[in-house]
Amino acid sequence: MADSAETVKKTADTAKATVDKTTAQAEKFQAGAAKAFREGVDKSVAGFAELNAEGKKNVEALVASAAAAQKGAETLSAASLAYGKKSWEDGVAAAQSLSAARSVQELIELQTSWAKSAAETYLSEVSKMTDVFTASVKDSFQPINERVTASVEKFQAAR
Repeated sequence: MADSAETVKKTADTAKATVDKTTAQAEKFQAGAAKAFREGVDKSVAGFAELNAEGKKNVEALVASAAAAQKGAETLSAASLAYGKKSWEDGVAAAQSLSAARSVQELIELQTSWAKSAAETYLSEVSKMTDVFTASVKDSFQPINERVTASVEKFQAAR
């Protein structure tokens, strides 16, 4: 019977050792899984925060772009209105001058002079408005271009 008791004791000791070893492995596995889960959640939260910051910068760039476009449109509108007013006044003055002509020759000279002046003024205004429009488009796209460049650089650095 002593042999049976000793065999039972050895079996119990072996079983206890196996349970202890399995428990230790399970605890180690659980700790590793918890750590990996925490790291994954932390990376996800950091990624969402970065994505949110990039989205905010993109919206700010769009607002800056829209403000620049609006400023350009206001400048073009004011220049167009000023040119229209001046052109109207010059036309009225030319009509008065033409009606005061004493001869056909004088009428033709006055009309030719006014037409030349009106054409030069028109071309000058078109040139000015083209410059304003070009600058407005450039200013409008600058914030967006900067964001695109920053994003491309960030993605290339992440490779």
